[in-house]
Amino acid sequence: MKLFLTGGSGFIGKNIIEVLGKRYDILAPISRELDLSDEIAVKDYFQKNKIDIVIHSAVRPGHRNAKDPSNQLYLNTRMFFNIIRNSNRYKRLISLGSGAVYDVQNPMVKVTEDYFDTHVPADEHGFSKYIIAKHMEKLDDAVKLRIFGVFGKYEDYTIRFITNAICKAICDLPITIRQNRRFDYLYIDDLMPVLEHFIHNSAHYSAYNVTPDNAVDLCSIARMVLNRSGKDLPIIIAEPGMGLEYSGDNTRLRTEIPELTFTPIVEAIDRLYGWYENNIHTIDKNELLFDK
Repeated sequence: MKLFLTGGSGFIGKNIIEVLGKRYDILAPISRELDLSDEIAVKDYFQKNKIDIVIHSAVRPGHRNAKDPSNQLYLNTRMFFNIIRNSNRYKRLISLGSGAVYDVQNPMVKVTEDYFDTHVPADEHGFSKYIIAKHMEKLDDAVKLRIFGVFGKYEDYTIRFITNAICKAICDLPITIRQNRRFDYLYIDDLMPVLEHFIHNSAHYSAYNVTPDNAVDLCSIARMVLNRSGKDLPIIIAEPGMGLEYSGDNTRLRTEIPELTFTPIVEAIDRLYGWYENNIHTIDKNELLFDK
Protein backbone atom coordinates (compact mmCIF):
# COMPACT_ATOMS: atom_id res chain seq x y z
CA MET A 1 0.00 0.00 0.00
CA LYS A 2 1.36 3.41 -0.95
CA LEU A 3 0.71 6.46 1.23
CA PHE A 4 1.09 10.08 0.19
CA LEU A 5 1.99 12.12 3.27
CA THR A 6 1.97 15.91 3.22
CA GLY A 7 3.85 17.80 5.91
CA GLY A 8 6.42 15.04 6.24
CA SER A 9 9.12 17.42 7.46
CA GLY A 10 6.99 18.59 10.41
CA PHE A 11 6.88 17.14 13.91
CA ILE A 12 3.89 14.87 13.30
CA GLY A 13 5.06 13.95 9.81
CA LYS A 14 8.49 12.85 11.01
CA ASN A 15 6.91 10.53 13.55
CA ILE A 16 4.52 9.09 10.94
CA ILE A 17 7.42 8.35 8.60
CA GLU A 18 9.49 6.79 11.38
CA VAL A 19 6.70 4.48 12.60
CA LEU A 20 4.44 3.77 9.61
CA GLY A 21 7.32 3.84 7.15
CA LYS A 22 8.29 0.41 8.48
CA ARG A 23 5.04 -1.06 7.16
CA TYR A 24 4.01 1.14 4.23
CA ASP A 25 5.56 2.75 1.20
CA ILE A 26 5.37 6.45 2.05
CA LEU A 27 5.79 9.29 -0.44
CA ALA A 28 6.57 12.46 1.52
CA PRO A 29 7.95 15.19 -0.75
CA ILE A 30 9.18 18.31 1.03
CA SER A 31 7.93 21.73 -0.03
CA ARG A 32 10.77 22.43 -2.46
CA GLU A 33 10.02 19.11 -4.16
CA LEU A 34 6.27 19.69 -4.34
CA ASP A 35 4.49 23.00 -3.79
CA LEU A 36 1.04 21.97 -2.57
CA SER A 37 -0.32 25.43 -3.39
CA ASP A 38 0.49 24.87 -7.08
CA GLU A 39 -2.52 23.14 -8.63
CA ILE A 40 -0.62 22.03 -11.75
CA ALA A 41 2.27 20.58 -9.74
CA VAL A 42 -0.12 18.68 -7.45
CA LYS A 43 -2.11 17.28 -10.38
CA ASP A 44 1.09 16.22 -12.11
CA TYR A 45 2.32 14.49 -8.93
CA PHE A 46 -0.86 12.42 -8.66
CA GLN A 47 -0.66 11.51 -12.33
CA LYS A 48 2.93 10.29 -11.99
CA ASN A 49 2.48 8.32 -8.74
CA LYS A 50 0.12 5.51 -7.82
CA ILE A 51 -1.35 6.51 -4.45
CA ASP A 52 -3.74 4.55 -2.25
CA ILE A 53 -4.15 6.77 0.82
CA VAL A 54 -3.50 10.48 1.38
CA ILE A 55 -2.56 11.61 4.89
CA HIS A 56 -2.76 15.39 4.83
CA SER A 57 -0.85 16.96 7.72
CA ALA A 58 0.73 19.94 5.97
CA VAL A 59 -0.27 23.29 7.40
CA ARG A 60 0.88 26.88 7.24
CA PRO A 61 1.97 27.37 10.87
CA GLY A 62 0.73 30.32 12.83
CA HIS A 63 2.43 29.66 16.17
CA ARG A 64 4.67 32.25 17.83
CA ASN A 65 7.86 30.66 16.47
CA ALA A 66 6.67 30.49 12.85
CA LYS A 67 9.08 32.06 10.37
CA ASP A 68 6.19 33.44 8.31
CA PRO A 69 2.64 33.10 9.72
CA SER A 70 1.05 35.12 6.92
CA ASN A 71 -1.54 33.82 4.43
CA GLN A 72 -2.63 30.91 6.61
CA LEU A 73 -6.21 30.98 5.34
CA TYR A 74 -5.17 31.17 1.69
CA LEU A 75 -2.46 28.52 1.80
CA ASN A 76 -4.19 26.00 4.09
CA THR A 77 -7.38 25.98 2.07
CA ARG A 78 -5.57 26.05 -1.28
CA MET A 79 -3.40 23.04 -0.36
CA PHE A 80 -6.49 21.12 0.70
CA PHE A 81 -8.51 21.85 -2.42
CA ASN A 82 -5.57 21.09 -4.71
CA ILE A 83 -5.48 17.64 -3.12
CA ILE A 84 -9.18 16.82 -3.25
CA ARG A 85 -9.39 17.95 -6.89
CA ASN A 86 -7.46 14.73 -7.54
CA SER A 87 -9.69 12.47 -5.44
CA ASN A 88 -10.20 10.15 -8.44
CA ARG A 89 -6.52 9.19 -8.09
CA TYR A 90 -6.57 7.89 -4.50
CA LYS A 91 -8.88 5.75 -2.37
CA ARG A 92 -9.12 7.66 0.88
CA LEU A 93 -8.16 10.99 2.48
CA ILE A 94 -7.14 11.23 6.13
CA SER A 95 -6.81 14.88 7.11
CA LEU A 96 -5.20 15.92 10.39
CA GLY A 97 -7.01 18.85 11.95
CA SER A 98 -7.14 20.40 15.40
CA GLY A 99 -9.45 21.51 18.15
CA ALA A 100 -9.02 25.03 16.77
CA VAL A 101 -11.91 24.22 14.44
CA TYR A 102 -14.24 24.69 17.46
CA ASP A 103 -12.84 28.22 18.13
CA VAL A 104 -10.12 28.64 20.75
CA GLN A 105 -11.62 31.92 22.02
CA ASN A 106 -14.22 29.91 23.90
CA PRO A 107 -13.67 27.29 26.62
CA MET A 108 -13.76 23.72 25.33
CA VAL A 109 -14.51 21.20 28.05
CA LYS A 110 -14.67 17.71 26.55
CA VAL A 111 -16.59 19.01 23.55
CA THR A 112 -18.11 16.43 21.21
CA GLU A 113 -17.85 16.52 17.42
CA ASP A 114 -21.42 17.83 17.31
CA TYR A 115 -20.17 21.03 18.94
CA PHE A 116 -18.65 21.91 15.58
CA ASP A 117 -20.19 25.04 14.01
CA THR A 118 -21.39 26.35 17.36
CA HIS A 119 -18.83 29.08 16.70
CA VAL A 120 -16.99 30.25 13.61
CA PRO A 121 -13.31 30.54 14.62
CA ALA A 122 -12.09 34.12 14.65
CA ASP A 123 -8.42 33.32 14.12
CA GLU A 124 -7.08 32.64 10.64
CA HIS A 125 -5.74 29.16 11.42
CA GLY A 126 -8.99 28.00 13.01
CA PHE A 127 -11.08 29.52 10.23
CA SER A 128 -9.09 27.67 7.56
CA LYS A 129 -9.69 24.43 9.47
CA TYR A 130 -13.39 25.32 9.73
CA ILE A 131 -13.72 25.77 5.96
CA ILE A 132 -11.95 22.46 5.31
CA ALA A 133 -14.10 20.65 7.88
CA LYS A 134 -17.33 22.00 6.37
CA HIS A 135 -16.30 20.76 2.94
CA MET A 136 -15.16 17.37 4.21
CA GLU A 137 -18.67 16.67 5.47
CA LYS A 138 -19.65 16.33 1.80
CA LEU A 139 -16.81 14.02 0.74
CA ASP A 140 -16.91 10.26 0.41
CA ASP A 141 -14.20 8.18 2.07
CA ALA A 142 -12.59 11.15 3.78
CA VAL A 143 -12.05 11.57 7.51
CA LYS A 144 -10.92 14.50 9.64
CA LEU A 145 -8.94 13.67 12.79
CA ARG A 146 -9.13 16.54 15.28
CA ILE A 147 -6.10 16.63 17.55
CA PHE A 148 -6.04 19.01 20.51
CA GLY A 149 -2.68 18.90 22.34
CA VAL A 150 -0.05 16.51 20.97
CA PHE A 151 3.52 15.98 22.11
CA GLY A 152 6.55 13.85 21.35
CA LYS A 153 10.03 13.81 19.92
CA TYR A 154 10.99 16.14 17.06
CA GLU A 155 8.59 18.92 18.09
CA ASP A 156 9.75 22.50 18.67
CA TYR A 157 11.02 22.32 22.25
CA THR A 158 11.39 26.12 22.42
CA ILE A 159 7.61 26.67 22.47
CA ARG A 160 5.80 23.34 22.99
CA PHE A 161 5.08 23.02 26.68
CA ILE A 162 5.85 19.40 27.58
CA THR A 163 9.07 19.14 25.59
CA ASN A 164 10.02 22.65 26.71
CA ALA A 165 9.58 21.62 30.36
CA ILE A 166 11.59 18.44 29.82
CA CYS A 167 14.45 20.24 28.09
CA LYS A 168 14.52 22.94 30.77
CA ALA A 169 14.68 20.32 33.51
CA ILE A 170 17.52 18.53 31.72
CA CYS A 171 19.36 21.87 31.46
CA ASP A 172 18.68 22.74 35.15
CA LEU A 173 16.43 25.68 34.27
CA PRO A 174 13.12 26.63 35.94
CA ILE A 175 9.95 25.45 34.23
CA THR A 176 7.81 28.39 33.13
CA ILE A 177 4.07 28.55 32.56
CA ARG A 178 2.26 31.53 31.09
CA GLN A 179 -0.99 30.53 32.80
CA ASN A 180 -2.23 27.23 34.12
CA ARG A 181 -4.74 25.49 31.80
CA ARG A 182 -6.19 22.05 31.26
CA PHE A 183 -5.39 20.33 27.97
CA ASP A 184 -5.99 17.03 26.25
CA TYR A 185 -2.40 15.98 25.52
CA LEU A 186 -2.05 13.10 23.07
CA TYR A 187 1.26 11.25 23.04
CA ILE A 188 2.39 11.08 19.42
CA ASP A 189 2.83 7.28 19.50
CA ASP A 190 -0.90 6.92 20.26
CA LEU A 191 -1.80 8.62 16.97
CA MET A 192 -0.28 5.80 14.91
CA PRO A 193 -2.87 3.04 15.60
CA VAL A 194 -5.63 5.57 14.87
CA LEU A 195 -4.08 6.33 11.49
CA GLU A 196 -3.64 2.63 10.74
CA HIS A 197 -7.28 1.97 11.51
CA PHE A 198 -8.47 4.57 9.03
CA ILE A 199 -5.88 3.51 6.45
CA HIS A 200 -7.60 0.13 6.32
CA ASN A 201 -11.20 1.02 7.24
CA SER A 202 -13.77 3.50 6.01
CA ALA A 203 -14.98 5.89 8.71
CA HIS A 204 -18.58 5.97 9.95
CA TYR A 205 -18.33 9.73 10.48
CA SER A 206 -16.54 12.58 8.74
CA ALA A 207 -14.72 13.74 11.88
CA TYR A 208 -13.32 12.37 15.13
CA ASN A 209 -11.75 13.95 18.19
CA VAL A 210 -8.44 12.15 18.72
CA THR A 211 -7.96 12.87 22.40
CA PRO A 212 -7.03 10.88 25.52
CA ASP A 213 -9.63 10.11 28.17
CA ASN A 214 -8.55 12.74 30.67
CA ALA A 215 -7.39 16.33 30.45
CA VAL A 216 -4.42 17.44 32.56
CA ASP A 217 -3.35 20.86 33.77
CA LEU A 218 0.05 22.37 33.02
CA CYS A 219 1.14 22.62 36.66
CA SER A 220 0.55 18.89 37.13
CA ILE A 221 2.60 18.19 34.00
CA ALA A 222 5.43 20.37 35.31
CA ARG A 223 5.46 18.40 38.57
CA MET A 224 5.53 15.11 36.62
CA VAL A 225 8.55 16.34 34.68
CA LEU A 226 10.35 17.38 37.88
CA ASN A 227 9.55 14.05 39.51
CA ARG A 228 11.06 12.29 36.50
CA SER A 229 14.13 14.52 36.60
CA GLY A 230 14.73 14.04 40.32
CA LYS A 231 15.64 17.72 40.52
CA ASP A 232 14.36 20.49 42.80
CA LEU A 233 13.73 23.25 40.26
CA PRO A 234 11.22 26.11 40.51
CA ILE A 235 7.97 26.29 38.57
CA ILE A 236 7.26 29.89 37.57
CA ILE A 237 3.69 30.89 36.62
CA ALA A 238 3.36 34.31 34.96
CA GLU A 239 -0.40 34.83 35.32
CA PRO A 240 -2.60 33.67 38.23
CA GLY A 241 -5.79 31.66 37.85
CA MET A 242 -6.85 29.16 35.22
CA GLY A 243 -7.01 29.81 31.51
CA LEU A 244 -9.61 28.35 29.15
CA GLU A 245 -9.76 24.57 28.99
CA TYR A 246 -8.97 22.88 25.68
CA SER A 247 -10.30 19.32 25.63
CA GLY A 248 -12.47 17.07 23.50
CA ASP A 249 -14.70 14.06 24.05
CA ASN A 250 -13.36 10.85 22.46
CA THR A 251 -16.51 8.70 22.74
CA ARG A 252 -17.01 8.57 18.98
CA LEU A 253 -13.42 7.43 18.40
CA ARG A 254 -13.59 4.81 21.17
CA THR A 255 -16.82 3.44 19.69
CA GLU A 256 -15.14 3.20 16.28
CA ILE A 257 -11.94 1.59 17.67
CA PRO A 258 -12.94 -0.25 20.88
CA GLU A 259 -9.48 -1.75 21.36
CA LEU A 260 -7.80 1.67 21.38
CA THR A 261 -5.56 2.44 24.36
CA PHE A 262 -3.75 5.61 25.38
CA THR A 263 -0.34 5.82 27.02
CA PRO A 264 -0.66 7.24 30.57
CA ILE A 265 0.84 10.72 30.52
CA VAL A 266 3.32 9.89 33.30
CA GLU A 267 4.65 7.00 31.21
CA ALA A 268 4.75 9.14 28.05
CA ILE A 269 6.71 11.86 29.87
CA ASP A 270 9.11 9.23 31.17
CA ARG A 271 9.73 7.92 27.64
CA LEU A 272 10.16 11.38 26.16
CA TYR A 273 12.46 12.51 28.97
CA GLY A 274 14.64 9.47 28.33
CA TRP A 275 14.73 10.22 24.60
CA TYR A 276 15.94 13.79 25.21
CA GLU A 277 18.53 12.56 27.70
CA ASN A 278 19.86 10.26 25.00
CA ASN A 279 19.71 13.05 22.43
CA ILE A 280 20.89 15.93 24.58
CA HIS A 281 23.02 17.17 21.68
CA THR A 282 19.78 18.31 19.99
CA ILE A 283 19.05 20.80 22.80
CA ASP A 284 20.41 24.33 22.56
CA LYS A 285 20.27 25.68 26.12
CA ASN A 286 20.49 29.25 24.86
CA GLU A 287 17.14 28.77 23.11
CA LEU A 288 15.57 27.99 26.51
CA LEU A 289 16.79 31.06 28.38
CA PHE A 290 13.99 33.30 27.09
CA ASP A 291 10.36 32.28 26.63
CA LYS A 292 8.96 32.96 23.18
